[in-house]
Amino acid sequence: MMAGNLFVVDLTYIADFSKVDALLEPHRAFLKSGYDHGVFLASGPKEPRTGGVILARADTRAERQKLIDQDPFKQEGVAAYHVTEFNPVMKADCISF
Repeated sequence: MMAGNLFVVDLTYIADFSKVDALLEPHRAFLKSGYDHGVFLASGPKEPRTGGVILARADTRAERQKLIDQDPFKQEGVAAYHVTEFNPVMKADCISF
């Protein structure tokens, strides 16, 4: 299991929904890969649907950026990304790292 800080990746759509929707399946495959590798902890669309949020972990900022760069939404320029890094010092009992 990977250690490291947590990151809130806040995506905001910057393209028409038709372009976003055309990339949903590749984006979801990207997310699944992140879950399979233990990097993504939670994700989902914003309400209202203006983008999405990914909770992720990575050992370094470079590793995190490399991961984000693999997102089809990023590669095709349909979303802008704002990343907040934090060091979790408290957590719910049901969460383990």
